[in-house]
Amino acid sequence: MIRKATSSDIEAILLLTKACAQFMISKGIYQWNEHYPNASAFQKDIARDELFVMIDGNVIIGTIVISSFMDEEYHAVKWLTPNNNNLYIHRLAIHPDHQGRGFAQKLMQFAESYGRTEGYDSIRLDTFSQNQRNQTFYERRHYTRVGAIYFPMQSEHPFYCYELLL
Repeated sequence: MIRKATSSDIEAILLLTKACAQFMISKGIYQWNEHYPNASAFQKDIARDELFVMIDGNVIIGTIVISSFMDEEYHAVKWLTPNNNNLYIHRLAIHPDHQGRGFAQKLMQFAESYGRTEGYDSIRLDTFSQNQRNQTFYERRHYTRVGAIYFPMQSEHPFYCYELLL
């Protein structure tokens, strides 16, 4: 089940994202760290009504942000569509104990369906240049790589930007 997150979910979401960060680090992928993601980011997501969680039984196993807000870092990217009717995906995470079972696909299907139903032109996102698994995931979903951006508090390596026309 996918539902909107509430403030009472933040602790579980942080545990989930920390488990994901540790799992990525064990694979040599330094995408998330002590600065990101954090409780403040998730609180803002909830305040904007953009944070969703995936529940299995009564446990949060995944999360995704589906936002209409364009981050400042994205302004320099040469997107496929104009910057006025787009969705942005952030902080997609599936707990490592539940990865490889199609849950990330279901969260992306949910986001893409939402975007089509609401009449958005595209979905945009970024993924870490050192995370080949994520790049392959989005490319198999027909996202097009359109550029790169940097988040200095996260890594010296770029993050690749992708867009899917809806």
